[in-house]
Amino acid sequence: MNVLVAGSHGQAGRHATRVLAESDHDVRGTVRAESQASDIEDPGAEAVDADLTGDVSHAVEGMDAIVFAAGSGGEDVSGVDRDGATGLVDAAEAGGVDRFLVLGSIDADRPETGPAALRAYLRPKGEADEYLRESDLTYTIVRPGPLTDEDLTGRIGTGADLDGDDVEISREDVSRTLVAALGAVRTYGETFELAAGDEPTEEALRESLDG
Repeated sequence: MNVLVAGSHGQAGRHATRVLAESDHDVRGTVRAESQASDIEDPGAEAVDADLTGDVSHAVEGMDAIVFAAGSGGEDVSGVDRDGATGLVDAAEAGGVDRFLVLGSIDADRPETGPAALRAYLRPKGEADEYLRESDLTYTIVRPGPLTDEDLTGRIGTGADLDGDDVEISREDVSRTLVAALGAVRTYGETFELAAGDEPTEEALRESLDG
């Protein structure tokens, strides 16, 4: 499968790009500066110059799937996290790309319950997710809790509304989940939250979403 990773130079995006490149997929990653290209190409991906706040139609050409892992770091949430995502959804539909995965955020559908400092971040994320759900694309929206740099565990917890304070998960486990979800039919049309857990990743994607 030819997969485009949007935001491939960000912390989560670089993990996802590397894991995808190590799999059987052919990977293209978006960068905003030529100096970033080697970081994407070293793991075996192709770098493409694409500003998510502008025209990205060239980036989706020949792709079978898109993983949106971009984030503004809070500097331009409306422009990147929301409008960048919705613009890429439009480009995917126009370019005939059907599969679209989003690396979102826990509480994006209920920003009023999240930390006060994050509500201005969560609202645009939730709006982008809703835009994708209303599209004709085969989508999966993965909403992890706070990301850490811990090692891969290979075990996750999923659900529609995870409770409690212990919802952190490593970027490595999130990346492995995204790769597993690409071809997991059970995740098609699903939005789910993600945290560290006890179930092996593939098993969780097959079974625990039914719980």
